[in-house]
Amino acid sequence: MTDFKEITKMGLSISVVFSSIAGYLLGAEVINFGTLVLLSFGGYFMVGASNAYNQIIERDLDALMDRTKNRPIPAGRMSVNTAFIIATSFTILGLITLYVINPKTAMWGAISIFIYTCVYTPLKTKTALSVFVGALPGAIPFMLGWVAARNDFGIEPGTLFAIQFFWQFPHFWSIGWFLYDDYKKGGFFMLPTGKPDKGTAVQIILYSIWTIIASIIPVFGFTGDLKLSLVGAVLVFLLGMVMLFYAFRLFKERTTKAAKQLMLSSVFYITMLQIIYVVDKFLS
Repeated sequence: MTDFKEITKMGLSISVVFSSIAGYLLGAEVINFGTLVLLSFGGYFMVGASNAYNQIIERDLDALMDRTKNRPIPAGRMSVNTAFIIATSFTILGLITLYVINPKTAMWGAISIFIYTCVYTPLKTKTALSVFVGALPGAIPFMLGWVAARNDFGIEPGTLFAIQFFWQFPHFWSIGWFLYDDYKKGGFFMLPTGKPDKGTAVQIILYSIWTIIASIIPVFGFTGDLKLSLVGAVLVFLLGMVMLFYAFRLFKERTTKAAKQLMLSSVFYITMLQIIYVVDKFLS
């Protein structure tokens, strides 16, 4: 069971499901609990499949890194065939579950798995641009919830996509910063300049600012049915200032500790943003 949780990265998968549910609650005119259950399972299947494929492809590289050498496949506790059965089963179950909600949701789920597995994963050992590619499937879950609710793709899910897309850069680059030596052992290029330097820190600051801008755009009324009250926008902005503070601290100190603090603040930011958006919708 522990290995099953690890091959599907249960913690990460649950956080992705949380994003999808937040997107659904924002888009739903009437909340359908059956759809919520389908979205939760479908989202978990899709993310779990992506993670399992990823660990199959990177098994030899995972064995080189301290962070990943005890994963089920490189540690020898799970065969590649078993992992592949889990991955393909999850793909099929995920697509069926999301298709039951509506075809567009299944389509975006399929696109997410394809980009993550077939484009992002191979690029990680080739170029730092892999993070840009990986941010595409990573930004889909928040948007996916809205599509599940409305069976439509427009400015609203596009805005949710933009928020989570920009957010991933400070988040993943901070991880790439404090795990730089470990990633280097596996031959992964995760930082925009290739190393934890001032250039990377500047880009982290810039993408943090873009994240904040994208996050408060709904308050101006440009984003159709996706709305945000002035109070909600102020709260999101203040949250963004906290993340930006840690981005500047990383620029100033350029330490592993500062990178970890930024990573934690980015997780806090996206979680609270989604909660604020949902609460704001139902209180406004």
